[in-house]
Amino acid sequence: MKTRKLGSLEVSELGFGNMGLSGGHYGPGVDRAQGIRVIRDAYEHGVRFFDTAEVYGPYVNEELVGEALAPVRDQVKIATKFGFKIDGTNGLDSRPERIRRVVEESLKRLKTDRIDLYYQHRVDLTVPIEDVAGTVKDLIRQGKVLHFGLSEPSARTIRRAHAVQPVTAIQTEYSLIDRAPEHNGVLQTCEELGIGFVPWGPLGQGFLPGTMKLDVQSSMDPKNDLRATFPRFSPLVMKNNQTIIDFLRTFSAKKNATPAQLALAWLMAQKPWIVPIPGTGNLEHLRENLGAFDVQLSPADLREIETGLARFEIYGGRMDARQMAQIGQD
Repeated sequence: MKTRKLGSLEVSELGFGNMGLSGGHYGPGVDRAQGIRVIRDAYEHGVRFFDTAEVYGPYVNEELVGEALAPVRDQVKIATKFGFKIDGTNGLDSRPERIRRVVEESLKRLKTDRIDLYYQHRVDLTVPIEDVAGTVKDLIRQGKVLHFGLSEPSARTIRRAHAVQPVTAIQTEYSLIDRAPEHNGVLQTCEELGIGFVPWGPLGQGFLPGTMKLDVQSSMDPKNDLRATFPRFSPLVMKNNQTIIDFLRTFSAKKNATPAQLALAWLMAQKPWIVPIPGTGNLEHLRENLGAFDVQLSPADLREIETGLARFEIYGGRMDARQMAQIGQD
């Protein structure tokens, strides 16, 4: 697999998002043995960039990633995140004293002496971003963290943080069905400052492959699947957005690809410093995703996709009001 640069951090051009392997976000997850198998299979097929967070599980996802990657730790880059209260409230806590404590806990769970990329998971408005960046800067001096990242910040927050400690990567949802980073200044700021971009949800949180039923939300348990309350997956929105799936199926067939492969290839074709992190607990889906490397999109292809999608209105927000209240706020 080829590599790409997130700032000065070199990673595989496709990463792996581990969140869904542990229950609580996208359903019940998979058992530990299957999770380890999927992570190691991703590694064997060239993935060298793995994403997790303390809140996934919580905690158990970091433990899973640490165990799975321990034999190859020096060959991979591991990203994790801090900033959520682990108390069931969905609250935020990026106080410097908490960052200094939880980094030690993450290092232990990940079975490592350094975190390659340490993100603030959401911007905490009660703590100046300069204080957060300064705290991570200290951790970088100590060698416990190698690079600093931000998840779902505004362009203004990125600039403020970058002035204190260079930001290596920004993580935000970005896909063919949600292109907000193109319009809110985030991608432009990344390009200007030489910051990499890591799209989470590059397959529209499972929508873009086109395999979900219109009533999929009725089978989502709010206790372990955040999407149970997301507008994107309500029956009416699912129905209205099927025109997008139909277009992707038709276009991907011309490229001997699947809609999922097309969606990932499209993201990688946008900028050389964009590294998507699709996740799955299914080995067949993993290998399908990795097949995106074989999908070559010419400038003419990209124009055709742009023109085709412009015909459709996209319905439904990507997350519910509670989640969106923590996005890009400053």
